[in-house]
Amino acid sequence: MKNFYRICIAMMLTLVATMAAAQSEYRVRAGDTLVIEVLEDPTLNRSVVVLPDGRFSFPMAGTIPAAGRNIGQIREAVTQAISSSFAATPNVYVGVQPAPPTPRVPRAPAPAPMITVYLMGEVEKSGPISVPPGTTFLQALSQSGGITPFGATKRVQLRRTNPSTRAQKVYRINYRALSNGAALSRDIVLTEGDVILVPERRLFE
Repeated sequence: MKNFYRICIAMMLTLVATMAAAQSEYRVRAGDTLVIEVLEDPTLNRSVVVLPDGRFSFPMAGTIPAAGRNIGQIREAVTQAISSSFAATPNVYVGVQPAPPTPRVPRAPAPAPMITVYLMGEVEKSGPISVPPGTTFLQALSQSGGITPFGATKRVQLRRTNPSTRAQKVYRINYRALSNGAALSRDIVLTEGDVILVPERRLFE
């Protein structure tokens, strides 16, 4: 049993020594709490927080820099600052309670890329709209509220400008046939700057 107690005491002493060594190497930063005790005058014992400017205040010592120092350097600074108030050099002990780490704020996800296309003519809502890449002709047209009763549904145009040459190409789309169940030979995917134009219906059209 005695051997058991000896082992426990040895383990505790080792743990304390390890913690003390870790504290002695730790560099104090703003937000940390310093626990300061003066053996000759317990009324001075207190916990102080290191301010954002890296300093702390202590009775008889005024303001003392702490950020970037280890506890040995801080103990020496406090001892020197208050020594003139004692007949002999006081015994000062300093411990540190590190500030909790600042929680990481998750970054907001980047906004999804969008392209701008334009709807003109006989649509319920004309003007530019922002749509995600991959949006098709019919999907964009649906965002306009559809074609008005005065629209030439057999002559809907998709106007596309080449960004390099500025040359414009016009595609004619028979929306009436599509609404009656016809299928497009391929889905028309819109690109930046596309213009969907629905002309006005002619007489008897």
